[in-house]
Amino acid sequence: MSDETRLDQRPGADPWAPAPPAPRVPDYVQRPDPGLEAYAGEFLDGLDSIPTYRATVGCIIPAYNEAETIAGVLDSLLQQTRLPDVIHLVVNNTTDESVEIASHYAGPHTRMTPSGEQHTVVYVHDIGKNPEKKVGALNYGYSLVEHMDYLLGVDGDTTPEPDAIEHLVNEIASDDRIGGISAVYSIDDSALDSWWEKFLIAGQRAQFSAFNMQNLLKGRNMAVLGGQFSIFSTQALRDVMRDSHQRTPWVSDSEVEDSLLSLQIKSAGYLTKISAQARAHVGGMTTLRSLDAQQVKWNFGAIDLMWPGQRGDTRGQPFHPNLRLRWFEHMSMVQNMTTRFLFMVLLAWSLMFDAFVFSPLWLIPPLAAVWLNVRVAHSMAFRNKRDYLFALLVVPAELYMFTRMGHFVRAWYKFFSRQQTDNWAAQAKAERGKGIAWVYPFVIALVVYALLLAGWQLGPLDAAAKSDILFVGWRVLGVLTVLQTAWMIIKASKRYRGYQA
Repeated sequence: MSDETRLDQRPGADPWAPAPPAPRVPDYVQRPDPGLEAYAGEFLDGLDSIPTYRATVGCIIPAYNEAETIAGVLDSLLQQTRLPDVIHLVVNNTTDESVEIASHYAGPHTRMTPSGEQHTVVYVHDIGKNPEKKVGALNYGYSLVEHMDYLLGVDGDTTPEPDAIEHLVNEIASDDRIGGISAVYSIDDSALDSWWEKFLIAGQRAQFSAFNMQNLLKGRNMAVLGGQFSIFSTQALRDVMRDSHQRTPWVSDSEVEDSLLSLQIKSAGYLTKISAQARAHVGGMTTLRSLDAQQVKWNFGAIDLMWPGQRGDTRGQPFHPNLRLRWFEHMSMVQNMTTRFLFMVLLAWSLMFDAFVFSPLWLIPPLAAVWLNVRVAHSMAFRNKRDYLFALLVVPAELYMFTRMGHFVRAWYKFFSRQQTDNWAAQAKAERGKGIAWVYPFVIALVVYALLLAGWQLGPLDAAAKSDILFVGWRVLGVLTVLQTAWMIIKASKRYRGYQA
């Protein structure tokens, strides 16, 4: 038997058995064509050469008397790792050299970034007198970029971190449900002169940090897409205009145009978010007068949106999900005012009546407040020793809280008195160093406090009545303080899950 006839040489196999048939390849299986292999490299090269879609971003900067800051803002935008496709600076109602300074930046700009060469063009528009002020400037800018995918709104005194736009674009492009994203705001405190300015800026930094962290921990849902540095989907803005029967995205119905637009974006079915990574430094207020004007405008606008009914063209929306945090902030401020004023009155009455007895338990509330304030300071991405001192020394934080109480009272008074005041003009006036309205709440509080002390000392109450008042008053204050302290401890105990404000 020859090798050619041995069809199977496996052990135990029948050498005379016929060879098994070759497996049949089904007709639907295509056999490789050796000739196509030569085109594989060419095909892959062609696939790589297909351009990928890059979302377009139009940046709008409404500017009013920003000569001192506008150069820094434009420099920071031109140094971004992701340049906007176009930058429109819309100068309105200005009386300084904003246009002249910005004109040096007008024209095309090119920058080499890690992702390649990028281009942008800066346009400077001086629209002169504009009765709608910032709202008019924003809408003018929107008309120039409405064909783009996203609108980036930047205030004339806001400088972003170099990667801020890149983070905002990546986040908003990752989910079509997002209508807008706000950056995490802080205030640069590196160029302050007086101790008073440092105190006010430290308070504002703590206030911003606490607000940012609240939103970050609530699923990064942002109640207010602040105009300082926020990106918007132009499709969401078009939907807002359609649903609200508006010709423009921003309207001047509210003192806080950014809060109103945020509510409308949410009502149109979109998400409003705060970024976990994009950061920007905004301009702070360095005088009590200007801080009061800014905070009164913000509080008044929020009250106008929160309060039921319709006072103007915009209906109040007390149950809107974006306003829940606002309600909580205002109720918390009422409690802060009540406990502090009641403590000061009861303490003075007790000392005048020789009935004050110190208890170590009264040290727990301020210690809880310090713990919470230190955690707020530690959560800042750009924290420094002044932030920690502001929290640890107790007195600075308490003084700043009293200033916020003044803003709160003035805003509610203006709301209920139905004063027809241009709060934008009032803020501009305050920033020029004019106006004394900020002192009114403190003067009134001192007068009321003095009257209460005088009435206690000179009034007709006998010793038994005074003793009963003190007995009830201290217990009411004790209950309120226990609740407030428990809430501070709960907030201070929360995990920040790696977020930085």
